[in-house]
Amino acid sequence: MTIKSSLILLILYSPIASIAASNPPEATPDLSLDHYAQAAQLVDIDSGRKLNLRCSGSGNPAVILEAGFGADSMTWLRLQPLIAEHTRVCSYDRAGYGFSDLGPMPRDTEAEVSDLHALIHTAQIALPAIFVGHSLGTNIVRRYDQIYPQDVAGLVLLDPPEQNIAAFSPAYQQSEIETLPLLLSAYRECEQGARDLKLTAPPAELQNCLRGPNPLYSDKLNAAIRSYKSSLAFWQTIISGAESKANLFDQPVSPDEQHTDKPLVVMTALNAYGDVETDDRQALEAAQHQTHEALVQSSNLGKRIMIEESSHDIQFDRPDAVLNVILEILESE
Repeated sequence: MTIKSSLILLILYSPIASIAASNPPEATPDLSLDHYAQAAQLVDIDSGRKLNLRCSGSGNPAVILEAGFGADSMTWLRLQPLIAEHTRVCSYDRAGYGFSDLGPMPRDTEAEVSDLHALIHTAQIALPAIFVGHSLGTNIVRRYDQIYPQDVAGLVLLDPPEQNIAAFSPAYQQSEIETLPLLLSAYRECEQGARDLKLTAPPAELQNCLRGPNPLYSDKLNAAIRSYKSSLAFWQTIISGAESKANLFDQPVSPDEQHTDKPLVVMTALNAYGDVETDDRQALEAAQHQTHEALVQSSNLGKRIMIEESSHDIQFDRPDAVLNVILEILESE
């Protein structure tokens, strides 16, 4: 599985679900996570349209967390508490995810950046802040810095998706192109199931739309997750996002992308392609290397850190390493 493919895979394979897969069914639910079962702060960013914002800790500069595709603020459940011990930190549910309202279509990078800017300024989060993005979230925070550089004190990019894979494996790129319509078709079946109110107790043909309960979560939290991932707004957002972003990574990082003299740290997961066959893995790792090095060169204060013992989901596997990078930037301010 490539990082690009992960943008369009069924939510069945979400990182949060994979955490539970390694735990026995008799695992005791973690009730401390129950605060994710409801909205934290619903911020009106556009004439009644609200986004769910979760802030904790105190101090400046603040840290803003931007999730990857298909993920909401829960993706930061291991990292956010660590950061909150040192400074103010905020995560949020993008439009159509979690407890946030559906946003205008298409859900492309420009729409996500516009929403994030409105959220930050409406909620009066102290600026400039450190922006941390994971996977697709790295593209969002990079674009945010290009449009609103005055808001950004530094960038931490968690395993940015590989770009320009066709230069290393045209065959692999072609397989990605051929797979997209099949996955979108599966998404649309789930969308119709949501429209027909069938996903909360799905029939056999819709079983793959959502995973079953996570044994690490309480009944309350599992019910909340199933509720918002069964909504029509969620599936409309997933489909629009996959369509809008399917070609986002076809070209290499543009030499025109510059992040001036602010700290920029690229964190590379050394086991991002552990489940990929050897030939494809070599091509993907080459594209990953090219992408990450180009991003480092976009700032005079850019650097790259290799993260061992981590999949693509560094925020789950090595939150300690991410915290250390953030603390280093905080100390330099």
